[in-house]
Amino acid sequence: MTIEPIALFQTHFPSNEFARRRQYLTDQVETQTLVLLSGKKREHDLESFRQSNDLFYLSGVEVPDACLTIRASETTLYLPAHDPGQERTEGPTLNVDRPDQVAELTGVSRVRQLSDLAEDLATVKVVYTDQPDIEEICPDAEIRPLSPLLRSMRMIKSAAEIEVMRIAGQLTAMAVTEAMKSTRAGFIEYQLGAVADYVFRLNGARGGGYPAIIASGSNAWYGHYSRNDSQLTDGDLILMDYAPDYAYYTSDIGRMWPVNGTFTSDQRLLYGFIVEYHKALLKRIQPGEMATGIMDQTAAEMETVINQMTFTKPHYEKAVRGALEFRGHLSHCVGMEVHDHGNYRELPLEPGLVFSIDPMIWVPEERLYIRVEDTVVVTENGIENLTRLAPLELDDVEETMKSTGMIETFPHLLLP
Repeated sequence: MTIEPIALFQTHFPSNEFARRRQYLTDQVETQTLVLLSGKKREHDLESFRQSNDLFYLSGVEVPDACLTIRASETTLYLPAHDPGQERTEGPTLNVDRPDQVAELTGVSRVRQLSDLAEDLATVKVVYTDQPDIEEICPDAEIRPLSPLLRSMRMIKSAAEIEVMRIAGQLTAMAVTEAMKSTRAGFIEYQLGAVADYVFRLNGARGGGYPAIIASGSNAWYGHYSRNDSQLTDGDLILMDYAPDYAYYTSDIGRMWPVNGTFTSDQRLLYGFIVEYHKALLKRIQPGEMATGIMDQTAAEMETVINQMTFTKPHYEKAVRGALEFRGHLSHCVGMEVHDHGNYRELPLEPGLVFSIDPMIWVPEERLYIRVEDTVVVTENGIENLTRLAPLELDDVEETMKSTGMIETFPHLLLP
């Protein structure tokens, strides 16, 4: 039986992308050492399997229990024994019965049964790995941590990774925009999440890349609120932060909008200030710049803006001035995880670096939390904003909310 490759192996990255990553990794370690990666196990027969990020990053293989070893220029992929019964119920996967096909798709040097792994590692002297039970397999080997090397590698994205993240960012923006259109007082936060999930899955994403934050009213005060079970109330703001798991990569976003479709004057003052802060940060990001310098220059510009503002309450002015001191407006790396590994703030910005811009303020007197967020990639000439399609300007948000949303378009799908 001939199986189409698309049914067996991911199609977002060519095999030479994984080969390049493996070669870069081996260049960081001593010649005679071995790198070992273990894939995720399937915990339940009916679960939707997702491979570990590390094994996928270096192989693209999505077979449960798979392992990978890398020594110099030779990569060996270990797969479980072919199980015809499981194939009969779940469909075909990469297996050791077709080693030539597996090698062609993945670019590995050899394909062996998983049961061969212990014997093959018996004489290894130095192993880079994060596998917890490795001492049982090769008790005489020196064990070194692998994760620091992989975290460093994953900070700067390749052209292929950026293309995948470009799609993830587009889906993120589409989902948030559709949620804006569907917002009406009386709906529940999770219903906006359902709209986002539909957009994600319709376009090939696995679902959400992290728990959705859809926080209306005072729920936004809790930074990682994810119960999403409150009713939307007229007069409140909504904070939405949700992105897909697309080809093992995600994105990050933050947008706020009024439940009733119109910002109050105070909402315009506070959220409008953060939007302006956001735009001021975006325009300063260039390769070679330091995060500290960007934040210092932006704070100086925004102090001038604050001095020209009129505040209805003293604690509003206190909150926005506090934003000038906060050092987290340039936020975390984004990639295979929404809070991806790596600390870019102590290094000059490099092309290929992907991170989030996330200015925010807190107003404890009213339990208000205001922020806006986009995911950007540093380019040779500046940045590309991967989530830019979601409405940002307050007038654009209000105009978007005049449109009919998915929930109102399909009322027959709602329980009475």
